[in-house]
Amino acid sequence: MTIGLLGKKLGMTRIYDENGTIIPVTVIQAGPCPIIQVKTAQKDGYDALQVGFDPRPERTVTRPMNGHFKKAGVTPQRLVREFRIDGEGGYQTGQTLDLSLFEVGDKVDVVGVSKGRGFAGSQKRHHSSRGPETHGSNYHRMSGSMGASADPSHVHKGKKLPGHMGHARVTVQNIRVVDVDRENHLILVRGSVPGHPNGYVMLRKSLKMLRRRQARKAAGKG
Repeated sequence: MTIGLLGKKLGMTRIYDENGTIIPVTVIQAGPCPIIQVKTAQKDGYDALQVGFDPRPERTVTRPMNGHFKKAGVTPQRLVREFRIDGEGGYQTGQTLDLSLFEVGDKVDVVGVSKGRGFAGSQKRHHSSRGPETHGSNYHRMSGSMGASADPSHVHKGKKLPGHMGHARVTVQNIRVVDVDRENHLILVRGSVPGHPNGYVMLRKSLKMLRRRQARKAAGKG
């Protein structure tokens, strides 16, 4: 796996490249992220880094979590997540990760929680076709046939039906880093990312690019 940063989606804007072409970008405040715990295969069963983002007052944290943060020597954090790693990698508790992990032109994956849309019908939720609009039709926007009659006499699980839409974990893969402002902890990525403004996101090196390089290396192509 690959290491990354936690951050906050600030919103979208656009910038111009050297040719005057408009590039739509999302501005993300990424890091700094203190390492709260270094997990090892010998002790925890797997290798990972537990990192935090967005400091919070100590009075708003439970006593067990306060003890966890104090043991690491870091201030309490609002968001705590893990990144799987291969081996310990020389990381230490209390160390801070920042945007030095990323360069302009890198391909990254952004993980976030999509905007919640509440209860939605099958057309909006699953893009199904609508029924006839003429007189006499009783299913303008309703779901069509479920495909079950006397046998098995019930609707199979997994049918695309109306229900709660959005507010789900979504990953946007392989998007390009357009600019990095390390002084202000800002990174600009091309296109949109999941979630509403000020929503938390996870930023990591592209897994597709990593696996592609590993496959080329295994094939002896460098």
